[in-house]
Amino acid sequence: MSLYHEILEQPHVLANLVRDRARFIEIAASLRSRDWRYIMIAARGTSDHAGLYAKYLFGQANGLPVALAAPSLFTLYRTPPRLTDALVIGISQSGVSDDIVSVIRSGREQGAMTLAITNDASSPLAAASQHVIEMQCGDEKSVAATKTYTAELMCIAMLSCALSGESSRFDVLASVPEKAAAILDLDQRVARMVERYRYMSSCVVLGRGFNYASAFEWSLKLKELAYVTAEPYSSADFAHGPIAVVEGGFPVLAVLPQGEVAQEMLAMVRVLVKERQAELVAISNVAGALESASSPIPLPDDLPEWVSPIVGIIPAQLFVYYLARAKGYDPEHPRGLAKITRTQ
Repeated sequence: MSLYHEILEQPHVLANLVRDRARFIEIAASLRSRDWRYIMIAARGTSDHAGLYAKYLFGQANGLPVALAAPSLFTLYRTPPRLTDALVIGISQSGVSDDIVSVIRSGREQGAMTLAITNDASSPLAAASQHVIEMQCGDEKSVAATKTYTAELMCIAMLSCALSGESSRFDVLASVPEKAAAILDLDQRVARMVERYRYMSSCVVLGRGFNYASAFEWSLKLKELAYVTAEPYSSADFAHGPIAVVEGGFPVLAVLPQGEVAQEMLAMVRVLVKERQAELVAISNVAGALESASSPIPLPDDLPEWVSPIVGIIPAQLFVYYLARAKGYDPEHPRGLAKITRTQ
């Protein structure tokens, strides 16, 4: 049962990264020694969702524009864009995917600063990069990424804090492992909850702002482990047409923490429940959202929005793990998938 155990390991992994503050400060100082104006991130799958989180965090906390790379421009089309003014970051658990490595190599050839975030410091991605942040997760044997995903988020958050130079933000991150451990106490509550969704075949997953990434990650896990057709949306984009799919009993899953997007998202889910009779699963610390949900999953009350994706995805992982088992599937061996996927 490696997947379940790896979910449980996440507070320990996060705590290791938090204790490594000095390393992030050292890397940030080296990065600031060069003049770059924006960040280009290359990633695939779960790591791409970490890139979405980085887009919001570096933009909000560091004032930096963030672009997500189109790796095929570097490999199949052989027309890489100019990266001379960029910090090019490759995010990959394994560090072996050729297309992600190609983006880093191209950036370095163009004279850009390059950084790898990976769980394998001996990987091709790490070798191609000037700077390496190792996730320190140990082996992740399950096909579905769990602890490496939250480690990627924590690495991004630690780097953002180091680049900003605001020590108080490091103090916020220091509380995250404890909050992650506390939310694992919801384990059996989530296990009982998923029985209600045993026959769910499709759903939408909503998030916005920092948790736009969470919507994509929860959706991916539902697809790869429980074989549910799950579509992720920003709540704002969902209002522009896709909302039409919702009718009585249609499952809507939402990650809705306190923060700047809370009131907009709360208004949305209330409409979905009251006017369209949606079936709402809410991961939230907003009272109105928990009250509106058929299946409420509470987040800690004192959880700042910018770190909520690190903690809030953990009950989503448990939800999918138990849902796959309730459906009679083996979450340790999802059909047609391998641990490492190599793309060009």
